[in-house]
Formats: sequence, C-alpha cells, structure tokens
Amino acid sequence: MTQQDLLFLVTALIILSALSLLVYQLLKPRRRDDGGEWYEGPWNDEDRPRGPRP
Repeated sequence: MTQQDLLFLVTALIILSALSLLVYQLLKPRRRDDGGEWYEGPWNDEDRPRGPRP
C-alpha cells in the first residue's frame, strides 16, 4: 500500500462519515418539547417590569 492509496482511503473515510452525519441530521425525527427555535428560548428578562425606573 503506497502513500497515495492511504491518502485516498483516509479521504474517502472522511467524506463518507460527513455524508452519513448529514443524512442522519436530515432524517432524524424532530423533538416536540413545546419550545421554539434555539433563539426563541425562555429569557429571564421577560419578567422584569418595563418603563422608566423610579
């Protein structure tokens, strides 16, 4: 096995693993936890009163 063959095998392994992870991410079922997207999380500052401070 030459160095070029080894490089080809490593490259093929990286590409196959990346493709399999991509397919897994696209096909896995979505969780329904009554939460929104990651940027719509429950913020602690929504409970503070609005308006001018005394």
